[in-house]
Amino acid sequence: MIDVFALLSQLQPAELDEVWVYLSRSPLLHLTATLAAYQLAYRIYRATNNNPLANPVAIAIVVLIAFLKLTGTPYETYFEGAKFVHFLLGPATVALAIPLYHQLPKLRSQWLPTLVAIVVGVMTAGGSAMVLAQFLGASPETVLSLAPKSTTAPVAMAISESIGGLASLTAVLVILTGILGAVFGTRLLDWLGIEDETVRGVAMGVTSHGIGTARAFQISGEMGAFSGLAMALSAGAASVLVPWLVQLS
Repeated sequence: MIDVFALLSQLQPAELDEVWVYLSRSPLLHLTATLAAYQLAYRIYRATNNNPLANPVAIAIVVLIAFLKLTGTPYETYFEGAKFVHFLLGPATVALAIPLYHQLPKLRSQWLPTLVAIVVGVMTAGGSAMVLAQFLGASPETVLSLAPKSTTAPVAMAISESIGGLASLTAVLVILTGILGAVFGTRLLDWLGIEDETVRGVAMGVTSHGIGTARAFQISGEMGAFSGLAMALSAGAASVLVPWLVQLS
């Protein structure tokens, strides 16, 4: 990744003014702001000795929200400049197949328990969220919006719309679920005494999708590979199982 701070530090004040004038009139401003926010967040993460509580995604989101609020920038304007990062989500997801390929021997020997764990995980995540929301008196729309919260965002939003939930609320819940999973997931697995990287990866992928998978790759390639596999398969499973759970509730 381009080090935005390193590049800016090499510029003279007059050159910085020229860069700001150019960026402020271009959609590149928001792409640059996104990269700078993440790099700042990642530096904080490294400064805390990779403490999961200093999750760089969570910090970057807070920084960007503050930036948009202070500058009065509508989200639509911001996204127009930052959509290139959004576009890269597709190739990045496909690239998860590369580390998984290196784990094929282990996957062949554990494909059945992996599939069972994914199906059970999707049903547990969706069902428990709905039951708890209903118990706390949430509105029907909120309950339905919660059902696909442990699925990757594009799929979760589509499922939410199809079952009568609010896609925008689901998107927020998906991000929160991912951040919480990345921050506390590995510690919970440690506390439970689960050491197998395959099991840990599947758990992270099913419960906290992309953000959890990024955290899994920070720990090991094996854990990240199985987390990516679980994230992809759980999205397909959720498309079938979540509407079925809604009908049963």
